[in-house]
Amino acid sequence: MKRLLLIVLLAMAVPCAAQRPPVLIQRGLEGESASFTAFRQKLDSLVHWGTGDVRILHVGGSHVQGGTWTDRLRTRFLSLRYGLDGGRGLVFPFAAALTNTPVSYTTSYSGLWESHNCIKADGSDLGLTGIAAEVKDTASRVAVDLARNGGPVLRQSYAFNRVDVLGEGEMEPVLLLQGRDTVYGVTSHQYTHFDLPYYTDWLQLFFKGEGRYTLRGLYLDRTGGGFTYSEAGINGASTSSWAKCSHWAEDLSRVMPDLVIFSIGINDIQGHDFDPRRFKENYRFLIRQVRDVNPRCAVLFSGINDSYYNGKHVNPHPPDVQQAFRELADEFDGVFWYMYEVMGGYGSSDAWKEAGLMQGDRVHFTPAGYRLIGDLLFDAIMEYR
Repeated sequence: MKRLLLIVLLAMAVPCAAQRPPVLIQRGLEGESASFTAFRQKLDSLVHWGTGDVRILHVGGSHVQGGTWTDRLRTRFLSLRYGLDGGRGLVFPFAAALTNTPVSYTTSYSGLWESHNCIKADGSDLGLTGIAAEVKDTASRVAVDLARNGGPVLRQSYAFNRVDVLGEGEMEPVLLLQGRDTVYGVTSHQYTHFDLPYYTDWLQLFFKGEGRYTLRGLYLDRTGGGFTYSEAGINGASTSSWAKCSHWAEDLSRVMPDLVIFSIGINDIQGHDFDPRRFKENYRFLIRQVRDVNPRCAVLFSGINDSYYNGKHVNPHPPDVQQAFRELADEFDGVFWYMYEVMGGYGSSDAWKEAGLMQGDRVHFTPAGYRLIGDLLFDAIMEYR
């Protein structure tokens, strides 16, 4: 155990006097991990000397797709040193799939798109994002905009000058930039690479030729290295959902993470049929793919939150999930974080809801709750020794 247990009372400014702050049980990361120690050393070198390249990938369900949690972590890491930005990383035009885009960027689309994700699809054409959108005509386009409205004047810009379009098909992907410049790429197996003539925070993607194209995502990068925090989240996704994605490892090789944060699990326990054996086997399949791509990649299990199922009953399964994470961490030289215990344990989602930190379903957090969880996990990562 890397830290002694410390029980602290969170004093929060809340809009209603009747709202009571929850009792937090502040814990560090658990587990003795050589790979995570190496990751921390690489991160420390980047922060202290400003050189190198550190990449984190965060995988999960709606907690991750929403983007508030991951954006908080991204912001905290980038605050460690001015100029750490190494690119926005993995994105997807969720608007074309008629679902929510993570809060840290916006997407738009035109034309006809057919989409599917790892919840129901067989996964044969899915990759690291867990979702795909198929286009069959040259009039259909998608756009990605990293310049969020309403943000602080000195916010991070995430400008990029290199793009990998992840996907395949007979049609040719082409980029249109802010200066109305059209850029063509070089296609290799399962992706097309573009070197841009200048930095930008906006692009539009369209296609030329006949046939179809199945888009699995875009990786937005920049020359010179730095820190990149990518997320891959699908609302409702379980470990079984992610294990179906046939091109997961191929896309992972484009991201090449130094650390993967696994936050899959909350959807595995919705109901009475949670199977720890199947849960761990699905995770083993995903982790082995990570290690096949990068044998030195560190693995962190964030744990799952206290929650209700069917809106009526406290879910009894988080302790079983915690034990599974402990066993997986031992097996794969990983570390784990007890989110469930940090919240206060069984039934603590009630107190978080009263404090305005959790939504009425007592499964999802409010934006303030996601930011708090982000701060607590960031502190645990930085205090690991």
